[in-house]
Amino acid sequence: MQSIRDRLEIILSRLANRAADETVYTKLYAEAARAAADASDARKRTGVTLGPLDGTIVSVKDLFDVAGEPTTAGSLMRKTAKPAVRDGTIVGRLRQAGAVIIGKTNMTEFAFTAIGDNMHYGTPGNARDVSRISGGSSSGAGVSVGEGTSDISIGSDTGGSIRIPAALNGVVGFKPTARRVPLSGAFPLSGTLDSIGPLARTVAQCAAADAVMAGETPSELASIALAGLRVGIPRGVLFGDTESEVAAAFERCLGKIEQAGARIADLSIDDMIADLHAATKRGSIAAMEGAEVHADWLATGASVPVDPHVSGPLSRAATLTAPVYIGALRRRAALAAAMDERLSSADVLVLPTVPVTAPTIASIAEDAELRDRIEGLLLRNTQVANQFDLCAISLPMLGTTLPAGLMLVARNGHDRHLLRIAAEVERLLGD
Repeated sequence: MQSIRDRLEIILSRLANRAADETVYTKLYAEAARAAADASDARKRTGVTLGPLDGTIVSVKDLFDVAGEPTTAGSLMRKTAKPAVRDGTIVGRLRQAGAVIIGKTNMTEFAFTAIGDNMHYGTPGNARDVSRISGGSSSGAGVSVGEGTSDISIGSDTGGSIRIPAALNGVVGFKPTARRVPLSGAFPLSGTLDSIGPLARTVAQCAAADAVMAGETPSELASIALAGLRVGIPRGVLFGDTESEVAAAFERCLGKIEQAGARIADLSIDDMIADLHAATKRGSIAAMEGAEVHADWLATGASVPVDPHVSGPLSRAATLTAPVYIGALRRRAALAAAMDERLSSADVLVLPTVPVTAPTIASIAEDAELRDRIEGLLLRNTQVANQFDLCAISLPMLGTTLPAGLMLVARNGHDRHLLRIAAEVERLLGD
């Protein structure tokens, strides 16, 4: 059987061969990873294991602190930041669980924007077709798992930043309930909306990584029957402008879930989406909280170039008043409580993760209008889970030319239940 060290060396040599054009990783920890792989192999030889992540090759998004170096968060501005004194909480927990941390993955600047491009560190091409976008903001994370240069990649999700790249690169991406996983040692975008979660090949890998990061003991997901499961389909605004191939794949998946005995019913949430849209019309919570994080350079002007797709919305949000922000938070809290009640009639919501497949990087770069339209569509379905404080997972849908995702959404705190359902749906779709 192949050792962890041998697997690691194969990946490292793959990355060394493309070092001149590397856009997926911003930093590799070759020596530390070799030491961790050797330690894992030594444990295996003596029949000892630290759990399901022992010897798993893991990459982390470039907004997690790694002791001894600055956390750049995809920006030139942070290159000269003070080095992190210690590993971020989740990085420490992953190491303790025996994960082999191979490197940091590229991301959109300050985790803003959903396209996946970065004007400073390059734009990672899609794992299926490098001429296409990878989705953001956890762009390198989605590609690294999709191309097999990591088993699991840890990303952050403020409006869909784990599930969008998961869907576009054909992998699984899990956004836990916010605050389930500690945010300490992660560069913030929005303290209210940020969640930390894994991208991986399987639901089981995501569940194991999630448990470790949440400080729980990982255990196997108990199987769950789909028969009798209440599945809500939020038809309406979230189904508009869906590419025909994505729509057809979604209906096929739904058919299989129904054949397995699930009780499927439409469950409208359009009124709540409209309410939240009205409450955040002047500025999104993410942009307002991001403007506070970046208040210093927004006030004085940036000393180095900043992506205008990032600085523009942050600058606009910086002009909004405290009552606007507090009003948005208060309305959101009321709507999240109302959504929890609405979802009590379903075990899970099911919808396409994103309504489109990945367009080419060139088409987005050449056409500002197309870029804005695609970005809006990429965020439209996923951000519902962040805005209403829910948990969600994206699974690959089979039978499309380019990758597309099936999203399952559950109530706040129902993470484990959602993962069990997702594992069963994954098995069903794979059969």
